[in-house]
Amino acid sequence: MNHKPLVSSDVRGAVLAAWPICLGYFPVGLALGVLAGQAGIPWWAMSLMSILVFAGSAQFICVAMMTAGSSLVAIIGTTFIVNLRHVLMSSALAVYFHGVRRSFLALFSYGITDESFAVNMARFRAGKWTGFQALIVNHLANCVWISATVSGVLAGQFVPADAYGIDYALIGMFICLLVYQFHNRLHVITAIIAAVSAVLWAKFIPGDSYIVGAAVCAATCGYLLHNKCLKNR
Repeated sequence: MNHKPLVSSDVRGAVLAAWPICLGYFPVGLALGVLAGQAGIPWWAMSLMSILVFAGSAQFICVAMMTAGSSLVAIIGTTFIVNLRHVLMSSALAVYFHGVRRSFLALFSYGITDESFAVNMARFRAGKWTGFQALIVNHLANCVWISATVSGVLAGQFVPADAYGIDYALIGMFICLLVYQFHNRLHVITAIIAAVSAVLWAKFIPGDSYIVGAAVCAATCGYLLHNKCLKNR
């Protein structure tokens, strides 16, 4: 990793790289905050969740499962499975951080999200991108996310509980995230397997473990299908 000191042009480049992420985080964070407020989560608890977790999908899932009355074990298990992708993202970025202090790595890894990973990875591959610039991208996005979620809770008290569209924010977000993952037929097949598994699991297996079960089933089937496709080439 490049250890040169930050200059104004480096900071400006990092801000320019981060602003699209921040622009996208703010409305999504507001929607999450509104849903959390309607679920009875106070602003200070929402701020702690955003600071300690900082994972939009996991936080949406947590709020939705809390609203549905899911057990603590189910919530923890589901968010753990959903966030396992961070291990892969961190591993991919690790090649650009050889010889870096552990304190810096801890601060940097805390701020990794899907969006910041994509931005930083693209710039590392293009060259002339430093770890400090990547750190700025991570934590600018972090600050915006925390501000947006807390603002959503505070503003949500003025939004009627049955306001049109608010209850659809979670579904809409995940549909959007899902569609963006469709790069080939294998991804579509895996998504269908996840949907069918979730419905069947919820129908025939008591409890609220269908999200975890469907995720594991779909990921396993997707992996096996991917390996089969590679062997047939």
